[in-house]
Amino acid sequence: MTQRPYVIDEMISAKAIAARVEALCREIHDEFVGTDKLIVVGLLRGSFVFIADLVRELDLPIEVDFLEASSYGNAQHSSREVRILKDLRGAIAGRDVLVVEDIVDTGHTLNHVMGLLRSRKPARLKSIALLNKPSRREVDFRADWIGFEIPDEFVVGYGIDYAQRNRNLPYIGKVRFTE
Repeated sequence: MTQRPYVIDEMISAKAIAARVEALCREIHDEFVGTDKLIVVGLLRGSFVFIADLVRELDLPIEVDFLEASSYGNAQHSSREVRILKDLRGAIAGRDVLVVEDIVDTGHTLNHVMGLLRSRKPARLKSIALLNKPSRREVDFRADWIGFEIPDEFVVGYGIDYAQRNRNLPYIGKVRFTE
C-alpha cells in the first residue's frame, strides 16, 4: 500500500492523556472495588498503550488478556465486517470484565465484541474507550467510560496507527494529508 504524504498535528497532549487516565481509573476502581479479580481485555492492536497505562494506575487485582478484532486492515475507513483474529486465552464466565478499546468510530467493532463476550456470561461486563467519534456512529453503542470525544478526524498516536505507523507517538495527533 502506498501512503499519501501527511503531517501530524497534536490534538491531545501526553499530559492531558495521563490526567484523563488517572481520572478514569478512579471511576473504574469505584465500580469494581471488592472484585476478586478484574479481567482487563485489550482490543489489539490500538489499545496496547492505553491498557498498559490503565493497569498500572488501577489499584485492583487484575488479569490481562487480549482479543484482536479488525474492521479496518490498513484502510482509513471501517469495512463494517468485524473479524476476530485472536480470541481470549481464558474463560470469563462469572468474572468481572473490562474491555479496553482505543477508539469508537462506527461502533461496529466494540458492539460486536461486547455481544460476543456477553454470550460468555461474565458477572459484569463494562467497556472503556480512549477516544469516541459520535458523529461517525452507525451502531447504537456507547462505551461505559470515554476518555475524550473527538470530531471526525483521522488520528494516530498513543497506540493508534496509520498503516502500522505512528503508534509510538506519546500524544494523539490529527493526520493532515498534504496532497
